[in-house]
Formats: sequence, structure tokens, C-alpha cells
Amino acid sequence: MRIAAAVEAVSLAVLLVNLVTAHAEVITSLGGPVHGTAYLVVIVATWLIPETGSAGARSRALIPAVGGLLVLQRIRRDVPADPAP
Repeated sequence: MRIAAAVEAVSLAVLLVNLVTAHAEVITSLGGPVHGTAYLVVIVATWLIPETGSAGARSRALIPAVGGLLVLQRIRRDVPADPAP
């Protein structure tokens, strides 16, 4: 989940920088599918993680670009740390 969230955010940043600067077709044709796949992986992974059911994270996963990062933040905040033995 962490990797997919990071790839989603970074790939969108690369695509936007490419759009504003060089607009190289190679970057667009590679970055677009990478970003789309990472976005879908974040959504599916969020639905498969049991901790996201009552945390409200599932709706956050649908937010493009930062949804994965918001889900991770919500999970970290709502799931208590393991108690010390």
C-alpha cells in the first residue's frame, strides 16, 4: 500500500511537470499507465485492508493523486500501536 501510494503521487507529479515543461510524449505514454495502475492498486488495496472499513479511509482512496497518502495517514491515526509486552 505504501509503495502504491508513493508511486501514485510521484507519477502524477512527473506527469504534471512534464506537461508544464518539455511535454515529452515518452514520459506521458509511460507515466500515464503507471499512474493509472497505481491509482487502481490503491483503491483495491484499501478495500482489502480490514482496518479501513470503519475508518472512513475507503472514500479517501478515491481522491486522485493523494488518496493513497490520505488512506495511510488515516490508518496510522486510527489503528493503535501494538501494546508492549
